[in-house]
Amino acid sequence: MDPQETLPIDPEAIRGIWEFLSSEGAILWREAMRPWTLYQIGIVIGLFFLAWAMRAALQPRYAEWLRARDNWPKWRLRIGLIVQRRMRMILFVAMIWVVYLVMKELTWNSRTVLLRVVANLSTAWLFIAFATRMIANPALGVVVRYGAWTWATLSILGWTDETQGTLESVALTIGETRLSVWLILKAIVVMACMLAMARLMVGASAASIQRNKDISPSMQVLAVKVLQVVLFGSAFFIALKSVGVDLTGLAVLSGAIGVGLGFGLQKVVSNLVSGIIILLDKSIKPGDVISLGETFGWIESLGARYVSVVTRDGKEYLIPNEDLITGQVVNWSHSNDFVRLDIYFGTSYHDDPHKVRKIAIEAAKGVERVLTFKPPVCHVVGFGDSSVDYILRFWITDPTGGLTNIRGNVFLALWDAFQENGISIPFPQREVRLLKDGPDAEKPATAGVD
Repeated sequence: MDPQETLPIDPEAIRGIWEFLSSEGAILWREAMRPWTLYQIGIVIGLFFLAWAMRAALQPRYAEWLRARDNWPKWRLRIGLIVQRRMRMILFVAMIWVVYLVMKELTWNSRTVLLRVVANLSTAWLFIAFATRMIANPALGVVVRYGAWTWATLSILGWTDETQGTLESVALTIGETRLSVWLILKAIVVMACMLAMARLMVGASAASIQRNKDISPSMQVLAVKVLQVVLFGSAFFIALKSVGVDLTGLAVLSGAIGVGLGFGLQKVVSNLVSGIIILLDKSIKPGDVISLGETFGWIESLGARYVSVVTRDGKEYLIPNEDLITGQVVNWSHSNDFVRLDIYFGTSYHDDPHKVRKIAIEAAKGVERVLTFKPPVCHVVGFGDSSVDYILRFWITDPTGGLTNIRGNVFLALWDAFQENGISIPFPQREVRLLKDGPDAEKPATAGVD
């Protein structure tokens, strides 16, 4: 490759830019020194301060009026807030157009050129400010706002052709590919527009898919993910193709990316593939209650790399998809929502076991969240040192409501039922005897357990 071809900027291009800026600056300076131009500048400055004073007087009243409209839809309130923040510009635009139209009828058109230019620029800025406020991403909104304002300014001043030619002359040549500043800017704008359109389409399609009750939650997530990959990928390649980028050169880049994935991004790829497997085999889905190690909670969302699990205490765990594939996961609501819980208790040997079982079952049935069409059961599981041991089993359908709290409620119901029916719950007791000292004293007795 010829070293001369790799120069990022041609010296002739720099000289052309300087000559263009110098000539335009000289023209602007001569026009600004004319008497009628100075008059128009004074009018613009006066209207600006008048708009500032009117804003200071009207904004408190408008804010109070807007606060009284709390029953308005959110989009109308948002527009009202934008109007409140841009009130000075709105007043300035309205007044400068009135002044321009009046002066156009009273004097020559050449004496209102600056007013027309300022009116057009301020109107364009106001429109762009309103439009870009609808962009949720603040950084993207700032880039779009100032980019659109720059292009509108060049269009109003009639400098688009000169600017385009200047940006085309500043280029970097690599082999047979020539990358100019104009090409790069055009690619950025086209790609931003295409990605924005793809995002809108993904949002609308995702909402339609999620409203379809015939599609399972896991398949809904998978369909949305596939749609995102297809639409965003298509937007990226269409944007590059539309600005004249040769896509065959991306073959080398894709090979390099494949090598990088094989060596440095093994875990990332593993999590991505595991996420696709989870969505396809429907082993877990949003809303399922799972246990993984010490983590117990319900699945909030399924991501491409991780699963969000929210616990009862409000903690949100981001568990890698690979752990859900390779580890042992307890899904409390995989095939159905029924969950059986067991609690253990004991009663005294003086109490009738048949009566205890009936009382325990009736007490569990009276607890909220315990299912009655799958009735609780109680069994004797052993004869302990100081009690007859029982197990009480009951079913619930809402594990997301918690397991510890329902067990506690059943224990309280058992306590109340045992108190009403005279059932005792034994516990170990120790008896200690104090013996007198002396020759006639009995030998020390050891402590016993009753």
